Amino acid sequence: MLRRSKILAALAAVALPITVTGVSSGGPPAAAAPPDSSTTAASAYGAAAAHYGVPESVLLAVSYAESRWDDHQGASSSSGGYGPMHLTAVDPSTVVDLSGKQKIGKSESLRTLYKASQLTGLDPVSLRTDTVANISGGAALLASYQRSLGLPVGADTSAAQWYGAVASYSEAADRAGAAAFADDVYSIMARGAARTTNTGQQVVMPPVSVAPDKSQASKLALPAGAKRTNSDVECPASLGCEWLPAPYAEFGGAGDYGNHDLANRPKTGKIDYIVIHDTEGGWQGTLNMVQDPTYVSWQYTMRSSDGHVWQHVKAKDVAWHAGNWYVNMHSIGIEHEGFAAQGATWYTESLYRNSAKLVKYLAAKNHIPLDRAHIIGHDQVPGTLPTTVRGMHWDPGPYWDWEHYFDLMGAPIYGHSVFPAKAGSIVTIKPDFAGNQQVVTGCTTAGVPCTAQGTNFVYLRQAPDDAAPLVKDFGLRPDGSNSTTQVSDNGARVAAGSQYVVAQREGDWVGVWYLGAIGWFKSPKSAPDAFAKPGLVVKPKAGKTSVPVYGRAYPEESAYPAGIPYQTVTPLQYSIGAGQAYPLSDASIETDYYRAVTFDATTPGDHVQVLGKDKYYQIWFGHRMFYVRAADVDIKPAF
Repeated sequence: MLRRSKILAALAAVALPITVTGVSSGGPPAAAAPPDSSTTAASAYGAAAAHYGVPESVLLAVSYAESRWDDHQGASSSSGGYGPMHLTAVDPSTVVDLSGKQKIGKSESLRTLYKASQLTGLDPVSLRTDTVANISGGAALLASYQRSLGLPVGADTSAAQWYGAVASYSEAADRAGAAAFADDVYSIMARGAARTTNTGQQVVMPPVSVAPDKSQASKLALPAGAKRTNSDVECPASLGCEWLPAPYAEFGGAGDYGNHDLANRPKTGKIDYIVIHDTEGGWQGTLNMVQDPTYVSWQYTMRSSDGHVWQHVKAKDVAWHAGNWYVNMHSIGIEHEGFAAQGATWYTESLYRNSAKLVKYLAAKNHIPLDRAHIIGHDQVPGTLPTTVRGMHWDPGPYWDWEHYFDLMGAPIYGHSVFPAKAGSIVTIKPDFAGNQQVVTGCTTAGVPCTAQGTNFVYLRQAPDDAAPLVKDFGLRPDGSNSTTQVSDNGARVAAGSQYVVAQREGDWVGVWYLGAIGWFKSPKSAPDAFAKPGLVVKPKAGKTSVPVYGRAYPEESAYPAGIPYQTVTPLQYSIGAGQAYPLSDASIETDYYRAVTFDATTPGDHVQVLGKDKYYQIWFGHRMFYVRAADVDIKPAF
């Protein structure tokens, strides 16, 4: 297993003359100098800013908004962007998704790499693959946009006067999208940032408080953008969401209808979860599907290239997205354009940033905790019956950066121990996404290792040994075979933000209770992958040798009125043994069933919530969330 591997390849950098300052608005500066491998990425920002007359704070903040200063090892994003400045090189005549099937648009703005080449005199290949050349190209573009707006250029100009140029850099299709990007950049500038890039470069941006001239956005030669009305979309105003309704319509015969159910949440059921999905296809095909009454639905779709948002189903209504009716009843689903096996190629910084804004807004509006027990991946949704466990989804997959996502929401995943992780402690997994390049296979060819990139999990093994087999998941592999490194096999993965109770500790190895057994992962004190924290755990009541777990919290039979069939609550194939403990993640979930089986919402006994008295708890039990009956367990403080 490859643990915490850092990409340490040296930068083949382009040194920029730093003696050229205060560039006037009369024309572009001279081309950059030939390569000089002594320049670091951190110093390249200052050199490029001075050479092209861009305030360094603006250049750093734009680059952070585009890539967090990472270069993605010369690979492009889904919208064809390269390097820390996200210079694009796409054939504007036909833009397709990575499947090569879906046409998604055309735009000259998707060829900024070639414009940067003209401005700098640097070869396009260097701009793609060389970090410092790429930074030079981004600075040249910003200066070019500033001139085109008739605004002054110079490294000593006020950052407040670069709002229009920053908005232009976004490549957005309308002024609303461009302004949203610029607002993000200035927000980043005000907060400051510091991180180690994927190439091991330490970059620091001190906070700079600026009141930008937002009126400059009106100068952009772009359409205003889609108009939104508060009655249509439920989004923060800065996102400029569009309303593209999913159909609530009858089709065929025999009472068939789709593709969601009318409700009146929270009166007909609390909203407890926001489920993060990926589309496994391009955005236009996804939008087409959600408008099909014979298909399923979800509340929101987000585009990869710029994080643009469409809403399809009101939060009060129940979309069909999770593959578990109880979770559907209590959740909002957000689809993100991308492919789980391709990860960072599609999960762009714009996508993360706008998704985090949307989730934070929805969580506040619906009183949903900002934690990994309530902001969940589709891969955390449990099966409802033993027969459905194996077919549950695994998106957004191992390459979704949960740590960064929660940082953007202002709710960072716990990363500090106040006491050592010992038997009885609750530990939170936090493996440091960028440096945590676990071995994953089968992204393109079965059995072949995937391209190395940051992963959000650590593997669990059957013994405290790097050579030990991965733990078993009898729900996914009923034959009892071991879990694998296959990209879609999450049977032995514990992901960032998930919590477990320590069963044993042996040196650098931590053994946690997992699916009724002990799984081991290495977490040395010098570079831990998990951190101890206080909390509550559930344990089997005295005298119970085994406690069942469930995939839904439906009411007891006596709670159902006449005319509404009892929905059987069937235990899954897992159980909690005597002496085991699992973290309590929510003690306040509703025991209920929302009955909605007819198109006519006025049908007696339909579109109603059945509430039960048999209380359940939500727990961390494996790689998915599960429920236990309160009558079967005791709640205890962790050691």
